[in-house]
Parts: sequence; structure tokens; C-alpha cells
Amino acid sequence: MRIISEKRLRDFWGKHPESERSMREWIRVVREADWQNFLDIRKVFNHADIYKKCVIFNVGGNNYRILGMVEFEKHIVFIRAVLLHGEYDQNKWKPDCE
Repeated sequence: MRIISEKRLRDFWGKHPESERSMREWIRVVREADWQNFLDIRKVFNHADIYKKCVIFNVGGNNYRILGMVEFEKHIVFIRAVLLHGEYDQNKWKPDCE
């Protein structure tokens, strides 16, 4: 899968250096993936969820959330937001996934 844009992940770990290892691992796994549907994602990220147009990835032992729109046919993951668990719980990201 191709990730657009990894810059959001780099910016996030620039602000939260403790997340860098988890974010880099997520990037590695996603780049190697060949997902055809959401069930394929769940085989790798068993805690992933869907909210309308977004797939929500729990990363770093449930400390971070990566929200992405996945275009299975084009093999692309569009990063919409990278959040701390507490930021995610505020639900301010929801309009971006509708």
C-alpha cells in the first residue's frame, strides 16, 4: 500500500518522540500490505475499526490513533489525522471522515 502523506506521521512523532517507533512500524507494515478489503486490514490490525469513510488504527499499545481513508483498488491509504488517545476521545475528527 502507498501512504499519503507520511509527513503527518513524521510531524506527529516530532511533537511526540515516544511515538516514533510505533509510527515507523505502522508505516513498514502498511507499505508491505496488499489489502483488498477491511477484513484484510483486520488480519494485521485486529483492533482497527471503521467510522464512515475512515479506518481507525490503534497504534502504540492503544496510545495513538491513525485515521485513514483506504482506497483498496488503488492501494492507497490517505492519512487524515494522527491523534493521541485523549484527542481521539474528543471526537473532533469525526467531520473529516463523513
